[in-house]
Amino acid sequence: MRFAIENAWLIPFIPLAGAILNGLLGKRSGKLFVSIVGVGTVGIAFAHSVWAFLALRGVPERSFSRDLWSWIPMGSPSRASLGGGFEAPVGFLLDPLAALMILVVTGVGLLIHIYSIGYMGHDEGYSRYFAYLNLFTASMLTLVLANNLLLMFVGWEGVGLCSYLLIGFWYEKESAAAAGKKAFLINRVGDAAFLLGLLLLFSVFGTLRFTEISGSAAALHAQGVLTTGVATAIALLLFVGATGKSAQLPLWVWLPDAMEGPTPVSALIHAATMVTAGVYLIARLAALYALAPVAGGVVALVGALTALFAATIALTQFDLKRVLAYSTISQLGLMFLAVGVGAYTAGIFHLTTHALFKGLLFLAAGSVMHAMGNRIDLREMGGLRRHLRATHWTFLIGTLAISGFPFLAGWWSKDEILAEALQLGTRVWWAPGWLLWALGSLASLLTAFYMVRAYALAFHSDARIDPEVEAHLHESPPSMTLPLWVLAGLSIAAGAALALPELWGQAAPIEAFLAPVWAYALGSHAAEASHAAGPAWGPMGIATVLAFAGMGGAWSAYRQRLPSPEPLERARPLWNLFDQKWYLEQGYHALFVRGGTWLAGVLAGPVDQKGVDRALVGIGSLVALTGEGLRRLQTGYVRSYALSVVLGVVLLTAYFMGR
Repeated sequence: MRFAIENAWLIPFIPLAGAILNGLLGKRSGKLFVSIVGVGTVGIAFAHSVWAFLALRGVPERSFSRDLWSWIPMGSPSRASLGGGFEAPVGFLLDPLAALMILVVTGVGLLIHIYSIGYMGHDEGYSRYFAYLNLFTASMLTLVLANNLLLMFVGWEGVGLCSYLLIGFWYEKESAAAAGKKAFLINRVGDAAFLLGLLLLFSVFGTLRFTEISGSAAALHAQGVLTTGVATAIALLLFVGATGKSAQLPLWVWLPDAMEGPTPVSALIHAATMVTAGVYLIARLAALYALAPVAGGVVALVGALTALFAATIALTQFDLKRVLAYSTISQLGLMFLAVGVGAYTAGIFHLTTHALFKGLLFLAAGSVMHAMGNRIDLREMGGLRRHLRATHWTFLIGTLAISGFPFLAGWWSKDEILAEALQLGTRVWWAPGWLLWALGSLASLLTAFYMVRAYALAFHSDARIDPEVEAHLHESPPSMTLPLWVLAGLSIAAGAALALPELWGQAAPIEAFLAPVWAYALGSHAAEASHAAGPAWGPMGIATVLAFAGMGGAWSAYRQRLPSPEPLERARPLWNLFDQKWYLEQGYHALFVRGGTWLAGVLAGPVDQKGVDRALVGIGSLVALTGEGLRRLQTGYVRSYALSVVLGVVLLTAYFMGR
C-alpha cells in the first residue's frame, strides 16, 4: 500500500504519457489506438488514485510529501523569513484534500473520456481531441498534487492552455476561435495577480511549500513578520487569480462563451474540474486566509453576489448549455461563499457533489445535441422524454440534485453551505452571516426554478421539434449513456455516503476524513469552526422549502407549453436587465475594447508618429550627418593629415603644460 502513496507522481504522469502518444502517433495509428490510449491512461490514473486514497487512511499522519528533484535551486534571498535559498522542487503532496480531489478529477474524467468515444467518434480531429483531453487531465492532477505554489502554478497555466485549445477545438468556426482567445486573455489577468501574490508570499515566508506555509503562518503573524495587511494583500491577489480560473465576478465573462467547445469538454473542464481550481487554492491556503479576515469577507461576499448574479442571467437563457454554464458560475459562487466564511469542509463537499451532477447535466445536454443534430435551443425542443428515455431520466436526476431535492447529492452539500454561512458569518461588518445566507438562499431558489424550466422545456411541454429532426431522433449509444447512469447513481447516493451520520449528530465521513488538513492549517480549535456541530434544521428546512417553491413554480409554468410571454418577461425591464447580463459585458467592451481602441488612436499621432517615428528618423539623420562630417575630413591629401597631427600634438602639449 505504501507504493501507491510514494509513487503518486505516476497519477499525473500516466495521462501525460497518453497525451504525448496520441499527439505523436494518434493520427496515423487509428481511432482504436487513440481510444485505448486516451481512456486507458486515465483509467490507470483513476485506479492508482483509488489505491492511494485507500492507502492514505492507513498512514498515521495522513499526509505524505516527496520531492522528485530540485527544479530551481538558487542562492539565499535577502528577504526570507524562514531562511535558506529559493527552491522550487518538482514534488507532490498527498493528504486527504489532495486525495479527494484526484478521485474527482480522475473518476469524472474517466467517465467523460468514455463518453467522448461516442460523442466525438466521427470528428476528424479525434486524436488531437484526446491528446488535449489527456494533457488537461495531467495538468489538473499536477495542480492538485503539487507540494509547492510554483509547481501548482505550472499546473494552473497548463489547464488554462488546455482550456484555450479545447474551447477553440473547432477553430474553423470564428465564434469558437474568438471564445478561446477570450478565455485565454481574461485568465491572463487573473494569472498575473496570482503570480504577484506568489512573489509577495515568498518574500515573507521564504518558501513556497504548502506544509511550511501552513505550519509557520500563525508564528510569523505572532512575531509581526506577517502583518494582517500583508496577509490580506497576498490573499486578495491570490483570490483575483482564483476569480479568473473559477469565473467569478468580475472575471466571469469567458465561461459562457466557452460552451463553443465540444460538450464533453464543457463537462470536464468548465463544470467539474478546472473551474474548481480557485476554490481548491483557497482551501489549500486556509492558514493564510485565517489571518486575513478582510480577504475572507471579500471571498464570501463576491461568491454570494456571483451566485445570485449568474442565477438571474440563467433565468432568461434558451441555449441549454449556457443555462448550465451560468449555473456553474452560480454554484462556484456558493463554494467561494463557503470557504470565505471558513466552512472549508462544506465548500469541498459541494465541489465534490457538484462535479457529479453538473458533469451529468452537461453530458445529458450533449446527448440531446447528439440526437438533435447539434441543436441546443430550448425553443426548438419539447417532448423529448418520449424519444430519449435514458437521457430524460438522467437529466431529471441531475436537475433534482442541483435544485436541492431532499437526500440527493446537492441537498446535503448546498444546504450545509447556507446553514454554515448563517452560523459562522465573517469577521467583517460588511459581510454578515444573515446577508450571505439571504443572497445564497435566493440564488438557490432561482437555481431550482431555471433548472426545472430547462428540464420542462426540453423533455415535457409541447413538441416544437423540426419534423426532419424528429424523424431521426434516437437515443445515444451505450458509450454515452453508461456514463450518464453512473453519474446519476452517484448524484443520488454520494451525498448520503459522505454526510448521512450528520443527521443524528455524528461527524460526517467527509468531515472526519478532511479534519487532519484543517487541524494542521488552522489548529484543532479553529478546525472545529470549519463545520457546524450537527445539522442546522432551521436553515436546512428553509432551503428545502425554497427549493420546492422554485421547482413547483417552474413546473406549473412550463410543463405544458412554452408560455409567451414568459412569466418574468412580463416585467420587461427586469427581463432585459437579466438577458443583457446586467449590461456588465457591454460595459467591459466599452471600457476595455472600445476604450483601448480609442486610446490607441489618440496616442498613435502624438506618441507613435510624432514621437517614436520622429525619434527613429532623427537618430538616422544624426548618423547620416555624422558620417557626412567624417567623410569631409577624409580628403586624401597627406598635407591635411600632417596638419591634423601637428595640431593635435600642439593641443596636447598646451593641455599638459597648463596643468
